[in-house]
Amino acid sequence: MSKYFSIEEVAKHTAAEDCWVIIHGGVYDLTPFLSEHPGGKKILLKHAGIDATEKFDAFHNASVLSKLGAQYLIGKVGGSQEEEGSSVETDEVEDVNPLVVGKPFGDMVPYSDPMWYQDWYSPYYKDSHRAVRKAVREFVDKEITPFCYEWDEAKQLPRELYYKAAKAGILAGCCAAVSDPATMIPYGMPGGVPYEEFDAFHRLIVMDELSRCASGGVTWGLIGGLGIGIGPIIHFASKELQALVVPDCLSGKKRICLAITEPTGGSDVANLQTEAKDMGDYFLVNGEKKWITNGGGRLLSFYGYVVFADFFSVAVRTGKPGFGGISFLLIERNMPGVTTRQMNCSGVWASGTAYVTFEDVKVPKSHVIGKVDKGFKYIMENFNPERIGCVIQANRFARVCIEEAITYGNKRETFGKKLIDHPVIRNKLANMIRKVEATHAWLEALVYQSTHMDPSIQAIRLGGPIALCKAQASRTFEYCAREAAQIFGGLSYTRGGQGEKVERLYREVRAYAIPGGSEEIMLDLGVRQSIKVGQFMGAKM
Repeated sequence: MSKYFSIEEVAKHTAAEDCWVIIHGGVYDLTPFLSEHPGGKKILLKHAGIDATEKFDAFHNASVLSKLGAQYLIGKVGGSQEEEGSSVETDEVEDVNPLVVGKPFGDMVPYSDPMWYQDWYSPYYKDSHRAVRKAVREFVDKEITPFCYEWDEAKQLPRELYYKAAKAGILAGCCAAVSDPATMIPYGMPGGVPYEEFDAFHRLIVMDELSRCASGGVTWGLIGGLGIGIGPIIHFASKELQALVVPDCLSGKKRICLAITEPTGGSDVANLQTEAKDMGDYFLVNGEKKWITNGGGRLLSFYGYVVFADFFSVAVRTGKPGFGGISFLLIERNMPGVTTRQMNCSGVWASGTAYVTFEDVKVPKSHVIGKVDKGFKYIMENFNPERIGCVIQANRFARVCIEEAITYGNKRETFGKKLIDHPVIRNKLANMIRKVEATHAWLEALVYQSTHMDPSIQAIRLGGPIALCKAQASRTFEYCAREAAQIFGGLSYTRGGQGEKVERLYREVRAYAIPGGSEEIMLDLGVRQSIKVGQFMGAKM
């Protein structure tokens, strides 16, 4: 139970050997922290005994309080516990905001959340979606966001995070629908939503809310390899392979990744070179894969961090050159001849991006995913959900840039007024907002199509528009990251601190502009495929 102090009591503690401050209603004894404060002890002593909330917010992230503040928190400002818990009956009429017509969600910073969060009507969402939204936000705010900087710098994620995310339903919530939920889904779905009611919009919310952590590395590290690597298993693998992979991956015990890209090329999938030679009872696999998300990680000397993928969904060449000779194999890390090493990339550090080598790996034929030489079709069908995931993440990251910029602009003062009061700053924000809202509206329209269109034609009908939307999202993300960095100035050039999210996201833009299909490929594919579909459907061109 909290201890309460009056403002007068706090004001007595102003010495180097007895230094208290008030921050957001909490009373903190900073005496043992004075010598450790990066800005020196004098600045703390200058604000000793008073409410330092405004000064704290001007220079720190809120995560500082949640991570470091707890050890110095000694109580709260206010009355007694009895007063806090007491209720007083009153006949006063509740003050109702006339602009509110529903139930807003979140902090209500303009455009920091999708419009339906902020008391706008939408045809796509109902109470079950709101339940998922609430559950995932609470999880991310508590278990992920405060630790993103730490995990990103470590270039790994704690093992315990996977178990927590599994129990919260987040891992299952980011994957395609499985054939046998009773045996493959170890825990319930987020928000207590029944599995049979969990649709594409629920999945959109899970991934969108997870991306609020503002770290592509953490997001990819948790669900990046899972989301794209488990799809071929769920849709095309045998029941035996599904039983081997799906339950353990969705319970957080093991991890999976998708291994397609090679040192010789990424978007030119039809010309991949990793060879799987038919040896009778098994395939002998030789080749290399590169830039594989969750493929591997550094084996750290201390306990608790993961070395990523246990399973690899691998595209290999089993037949003739071109798209007709490609197959999918499930390769396990413990098979002799599999080696991985973590790559040093400019961003998404915590995702375990790896160079994977297969040297005379014997893969039993029971590990063929689907049919031999039909892998190109599976790859194409796997691209749409992968790219939709990229759109969701990139556009939420762009929203984070808006939220961070608006919040910072309302507290930072230059030339005698707040940043937000400068027309040039508002112009930057306006252009960020219009791009993000347009992209999100397109995203929702595409997700809606996926919930109604026959799955057998989605890869063809939706492939072009999704490719274009991915390019739109990554360019929007790049624009917003740059503009937010300009608004933050030097703070966005420093790792950690107030500009932590913007600095990190600016580094991660390329991870969305290139993987999953580069912007140039997406723009060309989008037009080519849309024209072909239009011609087939009778367009008069």
